[in-house]
Amino acid sequence: MSGTINKVILIGHLGDAVKMNYFEGGNSIGRFPIATNESYTNRQTGERVTTTEWHNIVVRNKLAETCEKYLSKGDKVYCEGRIKTRQWEQDGQKRYTTEIHVTNMTFLSNRNEAGTSVSPTATQQSQQQAEPPKSISVEEDDDLPF
Repeated sequence: MSGTINKVILIGHLGDAVKMNYFEGGNSIGRFPIATNESYTNRQTGERVTTTEWHNIVVRNKLAETCEKYLSKGDKVYCEGRIKTRQWEQDGQKRYTTEIHVTNMTFLSNRNEAGTSVSPTATQQSQQQAEPPKSISVEEDDDLPF
């Protein structure tokens, strides 16, 4: 294999509301943390141990606006994207952060209000009741011929 790949798939729960930043020209960025859990049994004590890993999620433009509108703390989401590490200097020290830049997302939590389901695809789901949840993705420019 001559190429490389940078792909992340996460299913987790939002740890906070989506924080939005808007820019000139209509662009926007949304940021929020999600938590993933891993459980195992400690062989020495026999007790069940759960560890939580926090991930910094970044979404852009239309996907960010959709996340802001429909997601809240505790919601379960499926995210696909790539890992990016940023660095900057603050008070003379280099700082680093690792983020997941999401390009495809599916909302896995449903909202129940008066017995109805509210989601980004609620109108589509009302037309096709048996259809599974829809995913939201962002098309990226690439040099593939197809």
